[in-house]
Amino acid sequence: LVDRFCVDVSELLGVFVACVLSVVNSQGRKKRPTRMAQPKGLSQSKEALLKSYTKRLKDDMKSMIDNFTEIIKSTRVPLEEEGQVLRPLQVTQDQYEMHVRAANIVRAGESLMKLISDIKQYLILNDFPFVNDSIAQNSQRYCSVQMDCDQRLMSLRDDMAAELYDLEEEYYSSCYK
Repeated sequence: LVDRFCVDVSELLGVFVACVLSVVNSQGRKKRPTRMAQPKGLSQSKEALLKSYTKRLKDDMKSMIDNFTEIIKSTRVPLEEEGQVLRPLQVTQDQYEMHVRAANIVRAGESLMKLISDIKQYLILNDFPFVNDSIAQNSQRYCSVQMDCDQRLMSLRDDMAAELYDLEEEYYSSCYK
């Protein structure tokens, strides 16, 4: 049962790793039209960075899986004839081992959070075409909003001028001037 659970967790984490790597690789390999060709050094550094991200991801996931598997395995109760160490001593040893392995899982989780942060920062800082497209879209949207506001103001001005003309006519033709 423990082995089946660990296999299921491994498969789930493998799918997660594959998804993250496909996103990172697709962002890194997108062909974008540029005005100038990128230097080879930049492309190689990008590939090296993506490989380091991949390695960090795989190492942290492997660490989490291994530590979780060992925690699950250490929860079984040994038979009397299996252990040469006294039972209370074995329980204390298992408890400390679980604490260390849980701390290793937390460390690997924090490392994954840092990796996610690094990937986000990399994509935000190095995805200039996306930023430029976003700026262009916002500029177009604000220009259309400005034109709409200008049209509404012109319509309001014309309506107010017509009403003011009617009011002036009424005022000057009345006996109360």
